[in-house]
Amino acid sequence: MPLYKTITVTPSITVFIWKVTESEDELAKGIVLTDVCANRFEGMKSEAHRKGFLSIRHLLAKAGYVDHDLYYDANGKPHLKDGNHISITHSHDFTGIIVAHTDEVGIDIELQREKIMKIAHKFTQPEEYRTLANDEAIIRKLTIVWGAKEALYKIYSEKGLSFLQHIDVKEFTFQEGESIAEITYQGKNSSYSVDFLEFEGYTCVYSVKL
Repeated sequence: MPLYKTITVTPSITVFIWKVTESEDELAKGIVLTDVCANRFEGMKSEAHRKGFLSIRHLLAKAGYVDHDLYYDANGKPHLKDGNHISITHSHDFTGIIVAHTDEVGIDIELQREKIMKIAHKFTQPEEYRTLANDEAIIRKLTIVWGAKEALYKIYSEKGLSFLQHIDVKEFTFQEGESIAEITYQGKNSSYSVDFLEFEGYTCVYSVKL
């Protein structure tokens, strides 16, 4: 089973990343789903989505959980029954989770693609990226910013939150591998750490509420 990477963020926060290379039958072995999740699984028309769904259950096992330990609230945000915090992501060949004992956390994995340049104006100010050397660098940086905002949105989990208007990711360099971000929404302000890594044409961003 290809557990791709484990990152110990702090003694109480861990990231688990899976590279999906198995068949659906291989991934299904040993996995017991709740009725709710079984119904979700059966409704998935895409094999890639089903395989991603099953691989996340293997990641849960690596973190010491089974599917029955997981539930979702009215906004679709995942929770663990023991009170620990969890966030989940799936993008093509990779899935990931972040688990934390006390901190609110979010994670996102994105495939680096050129089309992000066409939608950049929806979540950031594109003119801020004109100083970068080439399109590849712009795509990488935009993907980090998008992933950070996705991770933050998963933490905040409130309808109406705008990537462009309410979430601000501070300036960073590729070498730093980290940044900070702020959410300002409905008169409230909150801050978050942002860490990122790149592998095999993908970007993983995870965030912790400060």
